[in-house]
Amino acid sequence: MKKTLIYSIILVAGLAFAAASVYAQEPEADKPATEKKEVKYTCSMHPEVVQSEPGKCPKCGMDLVEKKCEKKKEEKKHDKEDCKKKKEE
Repeated sequence: MKKTLIYSIILVAGLAFAAASVYAQEPEADKPATEKKEVKYTCSMHPEVVQSEPGKCPKCGMDLVEKKCEKKKEEKKHDKEDCKKKKEE
């Protein structure tokens, strides 16, 4: 009898804690957008063709594909160059 009472109390306390943690979280819709992703589309055969919306390439008529972000690669490249310069000094 005492074991079932103890288990029941632990179960109710656990459920109350879980419910409180769910309701304490801020909804996604209320959060401001911190990062706005700008999507560009390009032709796989003509990378110089870049548009802000999907469509067809004006040169060959192929579907435009989403352009991958290259900022990270550039930042890494600059970081490596900066490290090399610092080591040389």
